Amino acid sequence: MASASATATLLKPTPLPPHKPIITASVSPPPRRNNLLRRDLLSLSAASTLLLTQSLPFLAPPAASAAEDEEYVKDTSAVISKVRTTLSMERTDPNVADAVAELREVSNSWVAKYRKEKALLGKASFRDIYSALNAVSGHYVSFGPTAPIPAKRKARILEEMETAEKALSRGR
Repeated sequence: MASASATATLLKPTPLPPHKPIITASVSPPPRRNNLLRRDLLSLSAASTLLLTQSLPFLAPPAASAAEDEEYVKDTSAVISKVRTTLSMERTDPNVADAVAELREVSNSWVAKYRKEKALLGKASFRDIYSALNAVSGHYVSFGPTAPIPAKRKARILEEMETAEKALSRGR
């Protein structure tokens, strides 16, 4: 064997340069917020409210026609005359119960027909007739068809009928 003098050389590790992270700088805008700011929401709601109030007359149902107004006036006048004839009947009249039953039928059909009409709800004639019919019907339901209406209540009902007639003649 050959003697070779081999000396072991130790390898010394070479130190690595210090590690520096690589940073890529790119300027990007801040992330965009998807939610609305309060002022945006307020301005949007104000604009939509303005738009709706300006277009509301176009969205509203058409006003009652002249034929419907004439029918209302005719029906209401018939109810007023029926109430007056029924209230003017004598207590001893044998037809009082039939007249009251007929009055209740006429008043119920009038209320059922016109209570759902939005255009009529603000009219003075509707309000007065409705109130008078309510008082008459309430009396006859509570006390029976032959019970006389007290003078004070009768006077109030007839006064409401009179003001309703005036309102009808004025188109209210």
